[in-house]
Amino acid sequence: MVRSPIPRLCRQSLRISTRMTSSVPKPLSSKAADLHNPYFQQNPNQKDVWTLVNETAANAVAESGKPVTNLGQGFFSFNPPDFATNAVTQALQKPQFNQYAPARGNPNLLSSLSRFYSESYGREVDTLQIQITTGANEGIFSVFFAFLEAGDEVIVFEPYFDQYIPNIEMAGGVVRYVDIQCPEKLKSENVTGEDWTVDWEGLENSISDKTKIIVVNTPHNPIGKVFTEEELFRIGQLCIKHNIILLSDEVYENLYYSQAFPRPAALPSLPELASRTLTVGSAGKSFAATGWRVGWVQGPTDLIKYVTSAHTRICFSSPAPLQQAAAEAFSIAHENKYFELTREQYQAKYEIFNKVFDDLGLPYTSAQGGYFLLVNLSKLKIPEDYEYPADILGKGTKDYKLVYWLIKEIGVVGIPPTEFIAPERRINNPLENCVRFAVCKDDLLLEDAVTKLRKLKDYL
Repeated sequence: MVRSPIPRLCRQSLRISTRMTSSVPKPLSSKAADLHNPYFQQNPNQKDVWTLVNETAANAVAESGKPVTNLGQGFFSFNPPDFATNAVTQALQKPQFNQYAPARGNPNLLSSLSRFYSESYGREVDTLQIQITTGANEGIFSVFFAFLEAGDEVIVFEPYFDQYIPNIEMAGGVVRYVDIQCPEKLKSENVTGEDWTVDWEGLENSISDKTKIIVVNTPHNPIGKVFTEEELFRIGQLCIKHNIILLSDEVYENLYYSQAFPRPAALPSLPELASRTLTVGSAGKSFAATGWRVGWVQGPTDLIKYVTSAHTRICFSSPAPLQQAAAEAFSIAHENKYFELTREQYQAKYEIFNKVFDDLGLPYTSAQGGYFLLVNLSKLKIPEDYEYPADILGKGTKDYKLVYWLIKEIGVVGIPPTEFIAPERRINNPLENCVRFAVCKDDLLLEDAVTKLRKLKDYL
């Protein structure tokens, strides 16, 4: 049995009620800085990765007068399919879709997702097993908010999607990190996701009486790894043995490049795992529409009802017209084989982009899913006297220098992957020699990046 999350929700409601009825107003400080939540304390000398990379790109354009090719953040450079954008237009014409959607979600979208997951899992998935959220990130936060009490522990595989950490900590949880071990041979040859292996001893040693949730991201950002059925089986066994919830972040579920995509909630070798698995999905990733902010959580009703309670307190209702558009888009995608065609298109994008690294002998991890490419650039010989600004030097890792140099000298934007590692483990981490690129761009933009990256030959 999964531990009851009711005490968390009851105590949260009690804290809110107490603050509203018994707090005594205090005089406001004359300094706005004194009013902030300490959790969000910012060091003015430490810009976040997105600000730093985007500012560097903007400055490079201003100084050179030449455009840069942005393969940094994972947003799309092209529109969603016409049938999806047309569905938005149609939804906006109907009064009911311009008002609050039900807290649990648009019934049409719930029905579309019920059909989608029933076919994917090979068993019936009821609409009561799905909660619509304002993007996948809010869905993940809703899970943490629903089930974590102060001091509860969450195991996260490293590297990780950076939003996991604040989401866990803001809900009162404590993060325990377990390594996905970088293959040594990535220094000299291409590898696959299966070469990146879980530190199984570290995983077992990280489990304690306080462990409440294990987070899995498959397909994985930034590696591109799809967890195998054997790996999910071992993780699932530990969840069952220690009474732990498995949170499976599957936002790239429709972007996998093998014959099968193993899912924790549908493992034939461990069917009982479904009773404690919460699966997160995203319309934004599925339809190239990250700005829609429509996501969901799927799982057993005795867990989903608490996700619903948390979601209702966090934002109550998600964008109504975009939920309706997502509902129609899923139905049409089922008929016109959109996801199958999209996977073929992404494989072609990888062929365009990967070739330059093959030609230059720069090794990478062949993506099994998602839309990122992790490239090892340790062979590059950047001049030792190259000057970097204080913001870059302050990060203390090689990959920030690599990204800065690539933007300024080559004109291509990537992301330093040590940002997906806990700060105390970034120095001398194998990811220091890597850069993450996003290929969710139109082919002409990828070809432009390839042309620019060929200049790396002069630095090998």
